[in-house]
Amino acid sequence: MADSRAFCPRCGDPIADRSGSDATESAASSGDADERGIREPAAGDTDLCRACYFDDFEFVNAPQQVDVRVCARCGAVHRGQRWVDVGAEDYTDVAIEEVSDALGVHVDAADVAWQVEPEQVDENTIRMHCYFTGVVRGEPVEEQVTVPVRIARQTCTRCGRIAGDYYASIVQIRAEDRTPVPEEIDRAKAIANDIVAEMEATGDRNAFITELSETPDGLNMKVSTNKIGKKISNKMVEEFGGTVNDAETLVTEDEDGNEVYRVTFAVRLPPYRPGDVIELEDDADDDGPILVRSARGNLKGTRVTTGDHYEADYEEGNSPDARKLGELDDGVETTVVTVEDENAVQVLDPETYQAKTVARPDYFDPDAETVPVLKSRAGLHVLPDEGDD
Repeated sequence: MADSRAFCPRCGDPIADRSGSDATESAASSGDADERGIREPAAGDTDLCRACYFDDFEFVNAPQQVDVRVCARCGAVHRGQRWVDVGAEDYTDVAIEEVSDALGVHVDAADVAWQVEPEQVDENTIRMHCYFTGVVRGEPVEEQVTVPVRIARQTCTRCGRIAGDYYASIVQIRAEDRTPVPEEIDRAKAIANDIVAEMEATGDRNAFITELSETPDGLNMKVSTNKIGKKISNKMVEEFGGTVNDAETLVTEDEDGNEVYRVTFAVRLPPYRPGDVIELEDDADDDGPILVRSARGNLKGTRVTTGDHYEADYEEGNSPDARKLGELDDGVETTVVTVEDENAVQVLDPETYQAKTVARPDYFDPDAETVPVLKSRAGLHVLPDEGDD
């Protein structure tokens, strides 16, 4: 009877019958198995014997060397055509990740496990000792490879721009007829930092603040993109009121000949802030001074003589003609002498200590023994407690 066994095309030795999981594994890897999981031999496709197969078998495909470009300032790694923030704590973490991406394991290997032991050769070289185990054709295999990693310290595009004082937008924080207070300056800085942090968290490496400089008139901010400048400006107006205007300045042309503009955003905060006490220049009803509650949109406040709500006309916006008398913080605690009626109360003048009758606003507490008062050119007025709405 003729021998029907297959022979190795390389050495001529007969190939032992493969069945079960071993045959299934080979069939599956060929992608041409029948319903039983056994691969049908294709023309010119004959299995080698195990000896010849393993003579050519490469368990691990490893490069001779891995070169890594790392930004010496921020630790970003250059991959492909761009710099990527990897969040690595040191260069060893970077080396492990880069070698992991560069290594390849044979497609026929199953149950693969591996570990790596880094060896710091010098400050620019890390030798990665990699150990692999797996199963191929039912036989356990293992291999060790050593891949040197060369660290090249460079400067990424973002850090280079920062070092070169690059900026695309200027945000100017000013106020109408006054100087922005520290609270507004600090909030503008916080807004800028928050916006940049949010954009960085989404992977935007073009987001950064080049310079924050306080001036006698307010605050100037140089930022990397017009988008950041616009966001900062709109957020300041949203919180404090006021207006924002922008102006473009042609600065250069890019390599394609396109014009490049730098945008200046001028934020003008309202002349009055929440907590200011003002007297309208033209108050037809003569209803007394106003404690400003909001300067967003139209100015809104409370009459300190009655407690009634006030809102400026649309034409006046957040800056009606008025003069500032003081602030809520200027209120001085004084003694309530007596409540005369629903419209008047008698208190001690904080300067002369004489009893004076003043208007009783509806926020006045008739059971209070002391109240804050403001004495100004408009007279003596009872103020609400700072905690009152």
